[in-house]
Amino acid sequence: MKKHGLRPIAFLWLILLALSGCDAPTPTLMPTPLPQPSPPTVAAVEPLPYLNSALPIAARVDDLLRRMSLAEKIGQMTLVEKNSIVATDIADLGIGGLLSGGGGYPQDNTPTGWANMVDDFQQHARDSRLGIPLLYGVDAVHGHSNVKGTVIFPHNIGLGAANNPALMQRIGQITAAEMAATGIYWNYGPAVSAPQDVRWGRTYEGYSEDPALISRLAAAYLRGLQGEHLAAPDTVIGTAKHFVGDGGTAWDTGSGRYRIDQGDTQVDEATLRAVHLPPYSAVIAAGARSIMVSYSSWNGTKMHGHAYLINDVLKGELGFSGFVVSDWGGIDQISGNYDNDVATAINAGIDMNMVPFDYRRFIAALSKGVEAGDVPLARIDDAVRRILTIKFELGLFEQALAQRHLLAAVGADGRRQVAREAVAQSVVLLKNEDGLLPLSPDLPALFVAGAAADDIGIQSGGWTIEWQGKKGAITPGTTILQGIRAAVGAGAVVEYNATGNFSGDITAPGAVCVAVVGELPYAEGEGDSRTLALPTGEIRVLRRLEQACSRLVVILISGRPLLISEFVDGWDALAAAWLPGSEGAGVADVLFGAVPFRGKLPVTWPATLDQLPRGTYADPPLFPFGFGLTP
Repeated sequence: MKKHGLRPIAFLWLILLALSGCDAPTPTLMPTPLPQPSPPTVAAVEPLPYLNSALPIAARVDDLLRRMSLAEKIGQMTLVEKNSIVATDIADLGIGGLLSGGGGYPQDNTPTGWANMVDDFQQHARDSRLGIPLLYGVDAVHGHSNVKGTVIFPHNIGLGAANNPALMQRIGQITAAEMAATGIYWNYGPAVSAPQDVRWGRTYEGYSEDPALISRLAAAYLRGLQGEHLAAPDTVIGTAKHFVGDGGTAWDTGSGRYRIDQGDTQVDEATLRAVHLPPYSAVIAAGARSIMVSYSSWNGTKMHGHAYLINDVLKGELGFSGFVVSDWGGIDQISGNYDNDVATAINAGIDMNMVPFDYRRFIAALSKGVEAGDVPLARIDDAVRRILTIKFELGLFEQALAQRHLLAAVGADGRRQVAREAVAQSVVLLKNEDGLLPLSPDLPALFVAGAAADDIGIQSGGWTIEWQGKKGAITPGTTILQGIRAAVGAGAVVEYNATGNFSGDITAPGAVCVAVVGELPYAEGEGDSRTLALPTGEIRVLRRLEQACSRLVVILISGRPLLISEFVDGWDALAAAWLPGSEGAGVADVLFGAVPFRGKLPVTWPATLDQLPRGTYADPPLFPFGFGLTP
């Protein structure tokens, strides 16, 4: 081996300097430098293809799907209620989605509290082997209505009465922005049901009995939710529900204690296609990416297991390319044999199962079904491909956390003004003797009765903070009474008594009584009603005012038409305000003429129970579909 050292001349020069005691200057002849290795070349680390946002979504999905185990695929098909999840299972099992049911709010029920909760769940998903983000879903069915402080819009039946697609799109945009602020990008709405029997407790979730009106409004709302680009920071995906025929179930075919909800739609295929299917065509054309299956049956076959309608009609004939999700535990109702029910539902075309509680049981059952050959692996891959595609479309792999820059605008005054306009447009004037309405703001005295006049919870109805809704000041907003007080002139006296026991002279010249009465909050089958009767306490208030007042205006707060034929002759004016939500001042706007009445009935108002379901009219209904006075 060759050794390296100083050259001989340089070596002698250093010896002489050392002997002289002088410091050595830099020698003229320097040692030859040793060769130095080149610095290592650092290759650019390319992201895995599924994490490369520059690639087409289909290529990213293909790459990710190839990397997934069967267990991870089944995890993506699993949707769990947030209070039931073990947080570490999100990563360990590769869970695909979480949800908050009605009332499923965090301990800190504020927009920031929601953002903190959902972001924490997303952080767990990031820790999974492949880092697949969660889809988090809520029933934001009339605004982001589980969250205190958000804007609560009228329920869909009121928006059907307004029949304003441009307004619907704006409502969708506001709802999406308030959801995205809390990290939630999946809305379980719009309901595109066509209620045929208003005894159904979910009547108010449908826009109308008319499929054309439903199609028009649902498509506009969906466009508002989803925007032009799903990956935009203020957009979410909507979910058309409940596929298909849930509004056509027959009385006394309901599930459990429910009388009509989750029942059997007993119609031929021509009727199913004419009445209940068109809104799905409309929302698919508008870009729907998620559709929820109904609890109900069609002629005895549960929709959750109906391969013809889900696979052949929805995915085949209508070309739906998004994913199909079950309703809350809906798969469990098919036959009672859980393993068989899981295989039946997945083979029928359900892609993601909302299994609110025992998610490990579902995972085990589906794993067993695949291993036994009862569920083809190709069906699993198709379901997961659909789910992953939407996650990529939403941009969740790049940004899955809450859009906290949007929090400051949640519940903003401008958004509440949109809701107020929606309320005013939704009120339907049904009776107006002697042109009593609109009232003059300068009337001398106004006597207001009814618990619903001064109660945000009653006027908002179900699906508001709690699943069944709740009486009281459950969220910020303006009651109808507050709107009335703000609308009258400085000289007007407004007296309020919930039961109608007034101290002032209600017979004084120019005095008017206003009764704000109706239903207490309810949701789903809990609201199924055999009688459609006003509550007894409300009848007492009305009878008291009918006898005492010289002029009586009735404002009805309800999720559907009620049977009022025996009372209406005693009223001078009647307006259906439906369930207006948090901005009750919109009712006062039409009551006092600041905004003209323009609402039209989106459903037929029966005179008797014999006229239900819709179309069974030996005698004319009390008010026909499309009726509404415009003074």
